[in-house]
Amino acid sequence: MSLQPIETGTGSIETRRAASASSSASTAELAATAPGGIKVIRRNGKLTSFDGSKISIALTKAFLAVEGGQAAASSRVRQLVAELTTQVTQALTRHLNGGGTLHIEDIQDQVELALMRAGEHKVARDYVLYRNERAKERAAEAAKQTPAQRAKAALNVKLDDGSVVPLDEPRMHRLTAEACAGLTGVDGEEVVTAAVRDLYDGIPEAELSQALTLAARARIEKEPNYTYVSARLLLDAMRHEALKFLGEPQTRPTFEEMKGLYADYFRDFIHKAAELELVDPKLCLFDLHTLGEALLPDRDAKFDYLGLQTLYDRYFIHSNKVRFELPQAFFMRVAMGLAMNEVEREARAIEFYTLLSSFDFMSSTPTLFNSGTLRPQLSSCYLTQVPDDLHGIFGAIHDNAMLSKFAGGLGNDWTPVRGMGAYIKGTNGKSNGVVPFLKVANDTAVAVNQGGKRKGALCAYLETWHRDVEEFLDLRKNTGDDRRRTHDIDTANWVPDLFMKRVMEDGPWTLFSPEDTVDLHDLMGEAFEKRYNEYEKLADEGRIKNYKRVQALGLWRKMLSMLFETGHPWVTFKDPCNVRSPQQHVGVVHSSNLCTEITLNTKAGSEIAVCNLGSVNLPAHIVDGKLDEAKLEKTINTALRMLDNVIEYNYYSVATARNSNLRHRPVGLGVMGFQDALYKLRLPYESDAAIKFADESMEAISYFTIKASSNLSEERGSYTTFKGSLWDRGILPIDSIKLLSDARGAQYLKQDGSQSGRFDWNTLRARVQTVGMRNSNCMAIAPTATIANITGVSQSIEPQFSNLYVKSNLSGEFTVINEYLANDLKALNLWDEVMAHDLKYYDGSVQKIDRVPHELKEIYKCAFEVDSKRLIDAGSRRQKWIDQAQSLNLYMAAPSGKKLDELYRHAWTSGLKTTYYLRTLGASHAEKTTITDGRLNKVGNGDSAGSSAAAASGPITMPRAATDVSGANVCSILDPGCEACQ
Repeated sequence: MSLQPIETGTGSIETRRAASASSSASTAELAATAPGGIKVIRRNGKLTSFDGSKISIALTKAFLAVEGGQAAASSRVRQLVAELTTQVTQALTRHLNGGGTLHIEDIQDQVELALMRAGEHKVARDYVLYRNERAKERAAEAAKQTPAQRAKAALNVKLDDGSVVPLDEPRMHRLTAEACAGLTGVDGEEVVTAAVRDLYDGIPEAELSQALTLAARARIEKEPNYTYVSARLLLDAMRHEALKFLGEPQTRPTFEEMKGLYADYFRDFIHKAAELELVDPKLCLFDLHTLGEALLPDRDAKFDYLGLQTLYDRYFIHSNKVRFELPQAFFMRVAMGLAMNEVEREARAIEFYTLLSSFDFMSSTPTLFNSGTLRPQLSSCYLTQVPDDLHGIFGAIHDNAMLSKFAGGLGNDWTPVRGMGAYIKGTNGKSNGVVPFLKVANDTAVAVNQGGKRKGALCAYLETWHRDVEEFLDLRKNTGDDRRRTHDIDTANWVPDLFMKRVMEDGPWTLFSPEDTVDLHDLMGEAFEKRYNEYEKLADEGRIKNYKRVQALGLWRKMLSMLFETGHPWVTFKDPCNVRSPQQHVGVVHSSNLCTEITLNTKAGSEIAVCNLGSVNLPAHIVDGKLDEAKLEKTINTALRMLDNVIEYNYYSVATARNSNLRHRPVGLGVMGFQDALYKLRLPYESDAAIKFADESMEAISYFTIKASSNLSEERGSYTTFKGSLWDRGILPIDSIKLLSDARGAQYLKQDGSQSGRFDWNTLRARVQTVGMRNSNCMAIAPTATIANITGVSQSIEPQFSNLYVKSNLSGEFTVINEYLANDLKALNLWDEVMAHDLKYYDGSVQKIDRVPHELKEIYKCAFEVDSKRLIDAGSRRQKWIDQAQSLNLYMAAPSGKKLDELYRHAWTSGLKTTYYLRTLGASHAEKTTITDGRLNKVGNGDSAGSSAAAASGPITMPRAATDVSGANVCSILDPGCEACQ
């Protein structure tokens, strides 16, 4: 490997000695940082092994050329060369742990960049000039070559069967031309030129295809449309892998050629997958010719790179790691499963396929994973209650394992388990409380890893009056007795309204062990308040021994302090979940789920709640600057039928879950891409107009969803427990706000309960009471991290995290650029390489970039630049219309105790049922968006020292965050805490 063979005027002996001395200083570091198996592509296409010490030699030569023969004797230069060598080596090899190739030009680029960053501008300038001179010399030499010499130097490709053929460069041009079709700002010839530079003689066929994809992907930062080019080029490798596995005669069709092959491929795919016992053999009984002809191959071009790579890595059917499912076959396979029990199953399968492949709606991850397979576990969420006996506790943990095995996200209600110090009659001893059992549940979640796709995902809930609540708050701390810590499960506070009233009034609060207050967990509102006061009186009289009296405000402060420090427990509100529940006549909501959007009844031994999720792509329904309500209604009608079909078709690993789901038939239709919809409407997230749109769009979704469930009820019959529900009483979600106001007191509820008058709600109420509802619950807004990636829109109802950042997963790094911003800047002739660098420098924010107009700065505020209270205001408007809840993350750039106190009080008085993660930025924010070592995915790791004492009195003292992003976890593809509810 040669970087820069500079020779000094005194000859090469001194140079070699100086270079060798400098090189030895970094040998140990290079050995530790440079993985093996890395090859360097020379300019003639030949390969040599990567040798990091040559970087040191080249750097030393560069200093000698500028500073003279004595430069290497300087300890400053020797140390600097060693440091720069390590930096360059790490930058080049950190993502090549399994081996790979580097081009000589990439190595020289990194050396140049390292010199500039070190402030060695004279050396860097000389280095650049030298590279330019050598480039001119090589160009002149190439121009003198004869055609025969150029042919001799042509590259060859090693095919999968071992044969060697000349590089088919015209095919590369065809592929890139098809990949660039219909896109602006992209250059296929530039992609081919860059890819050819990274080829070497004898390159394997698979690497050749990858070179084109990576060449396009490297250009995403300067032009967002290259993400679509990258995806379309990635399809070439996917087609080859799938068609070769199926033994098809043509395995290298281009995008256009594949259109004529898709139908036959689909038929062969279904039969092969059934033969391998990867899909249900019943799929072979469908009219595969009709379904194959209904496929829309052009829709393969809709994917961006992140979306397609996500599908390939995580969702496609594979055999021995060979993926032979292509995108349109994937969507049809999912649709066939959902249509399995339909009378006109082909017609319904085509209807479902057409909706999924349009990206207008997307089913949740478990549905996409498992529909059409031998074990179709399609449900997203399971809620359970843990009873207060040993058999019941370990029975609940067993249920967790079985449900988790097949990709379900879990929410456990642990409140019934007696607290520490409680009397145990069977052993005449005292209980160790709920925490040791939570440790077992934590380890079970880790051990049962959902079929190898991801580790188990569980959230434990505890009501705020529980005797062990203070220990519960500490479960996610990184300090203390690790036997009483649960690092792998989420935790959430289940907060009754009475506690919040005591906080508001700075009153006392009493902690009880549940065996002494057996009915408290099932009560709410005035009934809870009355009974709780009676228990406090019994404690004062000495008739209840195992209790603890604290100040409500002190406990509240510790809750918020732990939320900031560890990201847990989340704050969720018991009373609005129950008082507004349509199913309060047959049970109690004791907890939410893994992502705090599901609010269904649970009862130990008889009711494991199940919910099936899917999300409407909101920006896909913004047409000509407004919400297309006709299209939205059509989407929801089909989507709700798909969700309802899951209930019979679903595989249940626990009988209690099946029985509950068939009785109540709850589903959760949600939304994603809310931020994208605001971009299309030109509305800043924190504006009054955006809050109004949150209200109006959710009203439309609510109206059409309730209407669709009522229509299904008329066709298929109402759910079993409809009689006596709020639906049956003519109380729709918007009407139930009054119930909460009456129960809580109007002074503690500031939630708008008005209707817009845009829909005929009175007629719908009458219809629901007449024909019933097919589903006890219809709506819930999930995080949608993964399915939003697949469809290429912003997650759920989240504000844009950043306008430019890098998302990492097992497949590598994915640059994500706000296309709306880039397009707006292009229209103003402001999008260029400098702007892209400015976005990097300012962590994806446009607020400090002077060239960006004020209007765009308002529209393109990032999550931490939006007023946190406005997120709650928008959430409150949505909650008006939803019969369940929403996964609402709260962002705060500069948190303080006072701000958090005000924020979460505002959440309660605004009528929210639940909140999700609190995402905060550290006091010293030094991250750049291109730093992708996982720090962007942390929930918080501040020092916990003194937090308990700080919570007891005075202002909330927030633990100081480290220099990374504390709490700013972009939901990543591999984040089980999010993906289980996608």
